[in-house]
Amino acid sequence: MLAIAGGGSAAAIQATVGAATRSVAQQSLIGAAGDQVRHASVTGAKNVLLVGIDARKDALPTAGTRSDSIILLHIASDHDSGYMISLPRDSYVPIPEYDNGAQRYAGGKNKINSAFFFGSRGLTGPAALSHGFELLSLTVKELTGITPDAGAIIDFAGFRNVVNVLGKVCMYVDEDTTSIHVGTDNETGKAAKPYVINKDGTLKSKIKGVTPKLYKKGDHCFTPGEALDFVRQRDLLANNDFDYGRQRHQQQFFKAIINQAVKDGLSSPTKLPGLIKAIGSTMTVDSGGISLEDWVFAMKGINPNDLVTIKTNEGKFNPDKVAGIGDVEILSPDSLELLQAAKDDTVGQFAASHPTWVSRT
Repeated sequence: MLAIAGGGSAAAIQATVGAATRSVAQQSLIGAAGDQVRHASVTGAKNVLLVGIDARKDALPTAGTRSDSIILLHIASDHDSGYMISLPRDSYVPIPEYDNGAQRYAGGKNKINSAFFFGSRGLTGPAALSHGFELLSLTVKELTGITPDAGAIIDFAGFRNVVNVLGKVCMYVDEDTTSIHVGTDNETGKAAKPYVINKDGTLKSKIKGVTPKLYKKGDHCFTPGEALDFVRQRDLLANNDFDYGRQRHQQQFFKAIINQAVKDGLSSPTKLPGLIKAIGSTMTVDSGGISLEDWVFAMKGINPNDLVTIKTNEGKFNPDKVAGIGDVEILSPDSLELLQAAKDDTVGQFAASHPTWVSRT
């Protein structure tokens, strides 16, 4: 996006990146997982860890927060192709021992989204983000052998401001999606919650007399409130799609945001400053010792439409139940092979030999 906004010239991109840098919070996130390579280079294959949270980054509770979405963005060595690999948040994995200075975690197997929680609990603000992300990075490194080259925390709530600037975000909704958070009271016509939600975020029961919001299959242009609500849904998706459906929708939404920004935002002198500020405010970035300008130049050959999304476990829930933890997701041997391919820069070959793992929408 920044490369397009800058017209491809070094001076223009530097100026645009400068404006973005002022709105993007940059801090150490990868920490000990990255071994802090002194002379980081933008050349070669890259793996970027993207973590979505559903809480304001300046108001994280001291009880800790769980990562809502975990995406490994693999950039092939030719810098012309990119792959988004989502790790289900219920994946049952080893989480290393960790001490964030406020609370210590003894280590053990748990859901992967608990890594951010155990790293951030007892802390608030930037410290919570750094330690939550660091433990998650260490967990990903232990699981895959991949040391993230860069990382970013994306605040889903902040995308409301992005959509506000754009006016709307349009995308194809690939299945009827029912909201468990937004509905209409049948008697008063006023907004009302359609379901009772458990403390852990799972669905408990439907509330009588309230009709939930339905995003029907087909082309849809989302308002700011609808966009945030849509990417949160997982419980009532078709075929018990759960996290895989939400992963797919979040990936589609990210791509739609980029495409809408390129189409309606970057070409508008009046919208561009506000768009850069709004997008920047949704994320906290660790650039891995590589300047943002170098990242922009290196990745400008990747068209957002050409980003390939790949499903772990072929998009099929592979459940198990663990005492004290509950329902978890077991990553299949082929899923672990996919993650190894990200380490070896052979994701393209994996996708070619596993066509049903590639999301087509």
